[in-house]
Amino acid sequence: MPEPAGHPDTLESVRVLIAPASFGSTLGPIQTAAAMAQGWATGAPHDDVRLLPLSDGGPGFLDVLQRAVGGDTVATTVSDPLGREVPAAVLLVDEPGVRRTAYVEAAEAIGMHLLGADERDPGLTSTWGVGQLLETAVAEGATRVVVGVGGGSTNDGGAGMLAALGAGPASSLARGGLALADLADDALLGMPSVVDRFAGVELVLATDEETPLLGLQGTSAVDAPGKGATRSQAQALEAAVGRYVDVLSRTLPAPPTDQLTGRPRRLDREPGAGAAGGLGYALLALGARPVGAVAEVLRVTGFEVAAAGSDLVVTATGRLDWTSARGSVVSGVAEATLATGRPAVLVAGECLVGRRETMSMGLAGCYVVADHPRDVEAMMADPVATLTARTARVARTWSPAR
Repeated sequence: MPEPAGHPDTLESVRVLIAPASFGSTLGPIQTAAAMAQGWATGAPHDDVRLLPLSDGGPGFLDVLQRAVGGDTVATTVSDPLGREVPAAVLLVDEPGVRRTAYVEAAEAIGMHLLGADERDPGLTSTWGVGQLLETAVAEGATRVVVGVGGGSTNDGGAGMLAALGAGPASSLARGGLALADLADDALLGMPSVVDRFAGVELVLATDEETPLLGLQGTSAVDAPGKGATRSQAQALEAAVGRYVDVLSRTLPAPPTDQLTGRPRRLDREPGAGAAGGLGYALLALGARPVGAVAEVLRVTGFEVAAAGSDLVVTATGRLDWTSARGSVVSGVAEATLATGRPAVLVAGECLVGRRETMSMGLAGCYVVADHPRDVEAMMADPVATLTARTARVARTWSPAR
């Protein structure tokens, strides 16, 4: 285990694993890792540094996975949340003689980054483009489709996605969450055939969100305001999505049952049903199996082996607060690294939790880029330079001087 600088008996180079998430909305995981590597090379040029960018299923999900496992990218064009064409891709990874897995990044079709500040309106945005990505994955022969759903701008319960797959008319399902209030009883008559078509495909919902679809802790109440909804609009969305759930639940060919009790399951109450404004609910209705997005990325990228072969793990995030203290790349890295007996430290743009909380997560240290409110503006203006400089200081702390 490396000790901070100042210990003359530890003069070897340190094996450092840099494994960050995105740094706010400005730097993706790969760009964040590159900036940190540059900083570490400045502060401790004698160290052995390896990069392993990570994702929570949001923007950067495909880039992280392709960097780790390869595969082929299939380029396509899909509709963005407001129906405009945008470039997107599906990552195909073959396991010889076993299966073809397609990885889908929902944010490529519904991400907040696709909208201007004045365009953010979860009452109007649609998940239609995610359905197009699923169609591409199946057309390419995938028998397993993993959908990362972080970073969405929608609140339509996945209705737009189901419309794109043929479950019902776009005029009813793909006009945003508020339009669902007027949903006709027969608006989802195509749902049984869509379920049948995906019966031979292993669908995986990759999310660490535990938000249900409806209720005081549901996606309309909790997440819609952050996507641009007013309080009254969030209440209207709750009612509209409730109508959609009523129609969809009566259309499903066979309601899923709880394996323990044998009773019908309420998919809208399942953890993760509210992910990406209810996209999780629609995927569950298609038979998707939920998994933790961070855990899936750690598994696919071989994080545990990489951490065990390192002396120190360094992760990063733009902001650490109470909501990201669990179910995030930071918490996942801290927990997995702790199991290897190696220390993990965090470089954060801002940290809104105390030392006790970061230690309870399993972090050996937390180093903030913006130490004071006035530093936030500088960080936003040049995130690469400020992150690089802070990482260089962390390197001098944790790597013995030569």
